[in-house]
Amino acid sequence: MGKLALAAKITHVPSMYLSELPGKYHGCREDAIEGHRIIGRRCRELGVDTIVVLDVHWLVNAGYHINCGEHFKGVYTSNELPHFIHGMAFEYPGNPELGALIAKTATAHGVHTRAHNLASLDLEYGTLVPMRYMNSDQHFKVVSVAAWCAWHKLEDSRKFGSALKEAIEASNCTVAVLASGSLSHRFNDNASDAESMFRISREFFRQVDLRVVELWKQGDFKTFTTMLPEYAQLCQGEGLMHDTAMLLGMLGWDEYRRPVEIITPYFASSGTGQINAIFPLPGA
Repeated sequence: MGKLALAAKITHVPSMYLSELPGKYHGCREDAIEGHRIIGRRCRELGVDTIVVLDVHWLVNAGYHINCGEHFKGVYTSNELPHFIHGMAFEYPGNPELGALIAKTATAHGVHTRAHNLASLDLEYGTLVPMRYMNSDQHFKVVSVAAWCAWHKLEDSRKFGSALKEAIEASNCTVAVLASGSLSHRFNDNASDAESMFRISREFFRQVDLRVVELWKQGDFKTFTTMLPEYAQLCQGEGLMHDTAMLLGMLGWDEYRRPVEIITPYFASSGTGQINAIFPLPGA
């Protein structure tokens, strides 16, 4: 029997990579990077062998999709923000068997899902950034799930999350699941100054984000799941927050009651709201 060992909502802001490089912004995202390192250590302590990343930087227009190649290796440059991430080398083992099982299980539950074991299908930076800090030694196998679901219903992503848990438990793997995406996600205007990288784009977004974080800390997911569709729309949640719907579908949706553990406190990045938080597992 497989086991879900850890669940988290994480940031993947590209300024984390910029933070590594010499120059003006060296060290600017050290708190977020350390948050990833902490989550990676927790995974090791819990015996995790595979990390499933719900990646809102992988855009899909029809159906649900899983990148479960046998091996990932390459050099990545972001086509969105090449001045932030360029020439980033990566290499990680994959888990095709688990990816295929997730797709089969989700499809059986009415959420049509395809698993892809294709050498030419690259990972997106919503997966690559956290793996850089959690998995630099290739300790964990990696499976990436498309969570920028452009024309999908949050309810279907909730169902996908429930099927994801079922598939994990039917596998022979010990798994961590990471919802990789922001809270509010309205970038600063194009002509903003460089220091806007550390500011939220609208005070309204900050205030709603902070209220959401309070609900999470209280374990009030009945209220949060009720407001999620409007929150995702009004605060322009990244990928319409399908990663979060998948995560909470896996954990029990409105019946989930556990207060989250904040690993990296809420911060603004290029107009968006970000956090690293572990969602304690029900019954743990």
